Amino acid sequence: MNTNLSFSSAEKLQLKHLYRSLLGLSGNALRANDCARLKQYLTQASQNDFLHRDIFGMHPVITDMETSLIVAEEIGLTRAAILGVMLHSCVKSGYCTPEQVHADFGEDVAGIIRGLNRIQELYDKNPSIESENFRSLLLSFAEDMRVILIMIANRVYIMRKIKDTEHKEAQLKVAQEAAYLYAPLAHKLGLYKLKSELEDLSLKYMEHDAYYLIKDKLNETKKARDAYIANFIRPIQEKLEAAGLKFHMKGRTKSIHSIWQKMKRQKCGVEGIYDLFAIRIILDSEPAKEKMECWQVYSIVTDMYQPNPKRLRDWLSIPKSNGYESLHITVLGPEQKWVEVQIRTERMDEIAERGLAAHWRYKGIKGGEAGVDEWLNSIRSALENNDDLKLMDQFKMDLYEDEVFVFTPKGDLFKLPKGATVLDFAYAIHTNVGDHCIGARINGKNVQVRQQLTSGDQVEILTSANQTPKQDWLKFVLTSKAKSKIRLALKEMQARQGAFAKELLERKFKNKKIEYDEPTLMHVIKKLGFKVVTDFYKSIADEALDVNKVIDMYVEMLKFTNGQMEHVPAPSAEAYNMVQEPDVKNRAHDDVLVIDQNLKGLDFTLAKCCQPIYGDDVFGFVTVNGGIKIHRCDCPNAEEMRKRFGYRIVKARWAGKRGSQYSIRLKVIGNDDLGIINNITSIISKEEKISLRNISIDSHDGLFAGNLTVMIDDTAKLDLLIKKLKTIKGVKQVTRN
Repeated sequence: MNTNLSFSSAEKLQLKHLYRSLLGLSGNALRANDCARLKQYLTQASQNDFLHRDIFGMHPVITDMETSLIVAEEIGLTRAAILGVMLHSCVKSGYCTPEQVHADFGEDVAGIIRGLNRIQELYDKNPSIESENFRSLLLSFAEDMRVILIMIANRVYIMRKIKDTEHKEAQLKVAQEAAYLYAPLAHKLGLYKLKSELEDLSLKYMEHDAYYLIKDKLNETKKARDAYIANFIRPIQEKLEAAGLKFHMKGRTKSIHSIWQKMKRQKCGVEGIYDLFAIRIILDSEPAKEKMECWQVYSIVTDMYQPNPKRLRDWLSIPKSNGYESLHITVLGPEQKWVEVQIRTERMDEIAERGLAAHWRYKGIKGGEAGVDEWLNSIRSALENNDDLKLMDQFKMDLYEDEVFVFTPKGDLFKLPKGATVLDFAYAIHTNVGDHCIGARINGKNVQVRQQLTSGDQVEILTSANQTPKQDWLKFVLTSKAKSKIRLALKEMQARQGAFAKELLERKFKNKKIEYDEPTLMHVIKKLGFKVVTDFYKSIADEALDVNKVIDMYVEMLKFTNGQMEHVPAPSAEAYNMVQEPDVKNRAHDDVLVIDQNLKGLDFTLAKCCQPIYGDDVFGFVTVNGGIKIHRCDCPNAEEMRKRFGYRIVKARWAGKRGSQYSIRLKVIGNDDLGIINNITSIISKEEKISLRNISIDSHDGLFAGNLTVMIDDTAKLDLLIKKLKTIKGVKQVTRN
C-alpha cells in the first residue's frame, strides 16, 4: 500500500502484513484484479482526506482489513463480504458511490456496502441501539445475512483493541452493545468461539474487578488444574485406544464469563464452582459411523465415572437449529469434582467452532459462492424461527431460550421455544387450528390448552367449531405468532359485537320514535361509567347492560337538555364542566433548565405524562429526533426509561428566574354535595398567581371525582394549594396526576 497515507510507523508495518494476508486470499476468494482496484480506491480516499480515525484513534483502513480477515478466516465468508468491508468506508465518506462500486466490483459487493452503511446510519442517529431502531436493524437481517456477520466480526476486532483506550465511556458503550446484541447473535448463528470471546471481553470492560478476580484465581490454580485434567484423561484415553477408536482429546477451563455467571447464580466464590473443567473428545469418524461411535464413547466414559443424568444434553439425535451437534455429559471425577465431557466428531467440532460456515464443506458442495449461498440460506432459516420482529424483548428471549421439539401424530417435527404451550403449538400449525383449539392429547393423555410442552411429546390438537379465542389466552401463550393472532381475532370479534350492539340500539330508537342525539348519548355513556364507547357497546352485546335502561336514561337526559323537565334541580358535581383559556402572558419561558454538564439553551419540552414544574426533581430524556424531554424523577414512566434506555438519560436541574407558569392536573375526590364546586373554585381564585384553566367533574353514587387543571408557578405554591383544598368539607382526597 502507499506509505504516504497518514499511518504511524507501527501501523505501516501492520498494514504491510495485512496487505500480504489479503493478497493470500486471492487464490480462493478474490479475483485477480480485485486487490489492485481496492488499493487504488483506498489510496485515493486516504490521500484526499476522506477517511478519518474513529473515537479510539484506529485508522479505518486497518480496522476494515482486520475485520475482513476475521470474516474470511474465522467465519468463512468470501469475496463479496471481504470487498464490502474494505470499501464501505469509501462510500460512507462520499469518496465514491454504490454505483461506482457496482461497476467495478459487482452488485453483490455494492449490496453489502448498502447494508453496512444503513446500519451505520442507525448508529449515527444514536451511538447505542435503541428499541425504535432495533426493528429496522432486524429487518436488514433478512436482506443479507452477511451484513450481520460482518458487524459481529467488526465488533470482535474493536473489542480486542480497546483495552488501553482513554475513552472509558465509549469503551463501556461498545462493551454493553457486544454483550447485549452481538454475543447473543453469534450464539444464535453457532459462532461459539467468537461468542465466548465477546462475552469475556465485555465482562473485562464492564466488570473489571470480577474479570481479573476470576482470571487471577485461574492462574493460581493452573498447574494443579492441568495435572487434574491429565489424570482424568489418562484412563479414558487407554480405554478408547483399546476400543480401536481414532480420536484426540483436549481439556479446557470454562470461559471467565461462564464462571462469573455461575458465581452469580449459585451466589458463591470461584472456589464454589465445581464444574470448572470441560473435556472434549473429538473422533475421526466416517459419516455413517458418527453417531454410533459418539454413543460408544459415552458408554466407555460413564462406565468409568458416575454420570449426572440431569446434565445429559443430546444434540446428536436432534441438532440445534444453528447446526450445532454434540453430546454433553457431566460426570463425577477424582476428588469428587464434576467434569463436563463433550463428545463430537471432527466435522461437528468445526461447525461448533466456526458455525454454519463449516456446513458446505461436509455436503459435497464446492467452496466459493455456491457454498456460501447454501450456508446463508441456513442462517436465514435459523433466524426466521423468531416469529415477530416488532418486540425487542421477544427477540432477546428467542435468542437466549432453549427449544423444545414436539411431534404430530403423523410424525412431523415442530420446534418451539422452551415453555411453549399446547395453544402455541396449535397456532404454529395453522391460525384456524389455534382459534378453535379446546385442548390436546399428549402421548395419549388429554390436557388443557395451557399445558406446557416438553421435547419428545406427541401432540394431537383437539378443536371445536364453537370455540373462539379468549382474552385470558394472552396470559399463557409464549410465541409472538400466537399472541398476534389472538389479538387480531379478539379485535375482529369486538368490532362485530360493537356493530351488532350499535345496530340494536339504533333499531330500538327507531321503533320507539325517539330522536337520536349523539352528544346526549355520549353523556349517558359517561354517566354509566364507560370511558370507552366500544366497552359500552360490548356490554350491550354481552347482555350485561339492559338496552331499555339505556333508552330510559337517554330520554330523561334529552328532556333535561331541552329544558322540558318540570323542576330542574340545582346542578351537582356531575354536570359541572368549565374550561378557561390559559393566560398566555404568564406562560413566558423565563425559567432556565441546566441540562447535563452545564449546557444551557438546549431545545427541551416538558413531558405531558408527569407535567414537571419549577421545584420538582427532574431529569432529561433524549428523544429520537434529538430534542430533550424533561420528566419528574417520580414520573410513572421513569423506572422503565432508566431500565430500557439508561444511556439516553441526562441530568437536569432548574435555574434562573421563577416567572413562568406551568399547567398542572389535580384529581379531587369527595362527597357530591351542592356547593362543593363553588368552594373549590373559590379557594383557587383567592390564591395569588394561580388560575383555574379547566375543571371536569363526574359523579357516581353520591361521590364525585374531579380533574382540575391549574396554572401555577412552582412546587411550593402547589403543595400549599393541595393542603388548602384538603381542608374543604367533603373533600376526601387531592392528588397530583
